[in-house]
Amino acid sequence: MAPRRPKGAGAFPMPVEPPRTDKPDPASMYAALDLGTNSCRMLIAQPKGNQFHVVDSFSKSVQLGHGLERTGRLSRGSMDKAIQALKICRSKIRNRNVERMRLVATEACRRASNSKQFLDKVHREAGLHLEIITPEEEARLAVISCAPLVSTKTEQLLVVDIGGGSTELVWIDLSRVPRADRPRAIMRLHAGFTPADGSPFPAARVVDWISVPLGVATLRDQFYDVRNDAARFALMSWFFEENLQDFAPYAKEQAREGFQIIGTSGTITTVAASHLGLKRYDRNRVDGLRMTSDQIDAVIRSYLVMGPEGRRTDPRIGRDRQALIMSGSAILQALLRVWPTDRLSVADRGLREGLLYAQMCADGVLEDGPY
Repeated sequence: MAPRRPKGAGAFPMPVEPPRTDKPDPASMYAALDLGTNSCRMLIAQPKGNQFHVVDSFSKSVQLGHGLERTGRLSRGSMDKAIQALKICRSKIRNRNVERMRLVATEACRRASNSKQFLDKVHREAGLHLEIITPEEEARLAVISCAPLVSTKTEQLLVVDIGGGSTELVWIDLSRVPRADRPRAIMRLHAGFTPADGSPFPAARVVDWISVPLGVATLRDQFYDVRNDAARFALMSWFFEENLQDFAPYAKEQAREGFQIIGTSGTITTVAASHLGLKRYDRNRVDGLRMTSDQIDAVIRSYLVMGPEGRRTDPRIGRDRQALIMSGSAILQALLRVWPTDRLSVADRGLREGLLYAQMCADGVLEDGPY
């Protein structure tokens, strides 16, 4: 499968969130649900200043894409497991009196030949209406979610979102944006956003984007028959790098100064937790952490030394993620190998946060101010 690319250079469609017909209530509850290839995740939040406050959350591994690479279809068992998770989400939505929500599905449902039947089943049995979003919108929302982590010194930004079934990369030029406005310029990539005072604002320019149809689950499945742990890891990393060859920023040398990579995914936050030696995961310590390439390589080498059984019993990885951590690490290593930076900013945020920001911006319930 070839990576998905825009039709024109720098093309990056920016769909506008549906506007409210009623007057928005700043105290309204919002929900954002992301049903991916491997996990079902949801956040429920309220607007708070120029951010939001999370009041409830849900995350469960459902392995919706299990077997998809081989059959092209969602299996009955995977669909049933996802629906059970979605029923829990429905209960939370009702208990919290959520007024605004956006519930989306991504790569597994984009690729499966029986995705429509699955979404109809979700509606009948879980009472939820899920929409399948495009890779373009998935990438856009991942970028928006990372806005608070953008440094005012950043001139060239690469946002990487490693999912279960695909990896989205977005390259953004901030060099023409005044330093103080750079984080806000990322937020304003949302098409429906207008500053409270109506004033014009400098624009961030999307140079290029790509959606590689290889995530932690699909890349693992490509090399499932390779028994040697180290050989499988090397092949996965090489194969992912091959799929980046026509991504524009990859084709020429970039200056290290003013360059920032922000990575968002369970893989990256797990690597960060391992680096910090956390016994229990602490989002406050992980989100926004900057890791050097040497620190990341050290963690990945430790995973290889552990082997499958060691990774399975490591509390920072866990049984659910141990089967996927090496394919995610292979993607991460390939990315750091081909771009001119020795640091990566870790984001414990992604599609759900982007969905919340986009809804709240469209409703005008977030303040326009510095991050």
